[in-house]
Amino acid sequence: MSIERNDVLNAAHLARLGIDDNDIEDFTQDLANIISLADQMQAVDTTGIEPMAHPMDATQRLRADQVTETNQRDHFQKIAPATENGLYLVPKVID
Repeated sequence: MSIERNDVLNAAHLARLGIDDNDIEDFTQDLANIISLADQMQAVDTTGIEPMAHPMDATQRLRADQVTETNQRDHFQKIAPATENGLYLVPKVID
């Protein structure tokens, strides 16, 4: 797929970007290179290869699931503008 000047101007308009006329040729070449790279990646045969969530075979360390703070709900509800049955009341915003 070839990228032309009008394609760059249309994409810039849709993205609400202002592009200087002197930079249009550079952007055209950059976008053409990106699309070429995507085409090369699409051409690779990936049958039999399992998808990966992350390129590194690493797991994230997780902290222990322990309560570290005291329950202060009653304190916060005392200073809230409006509460009812343990819930915060807020103004209706959708009809």
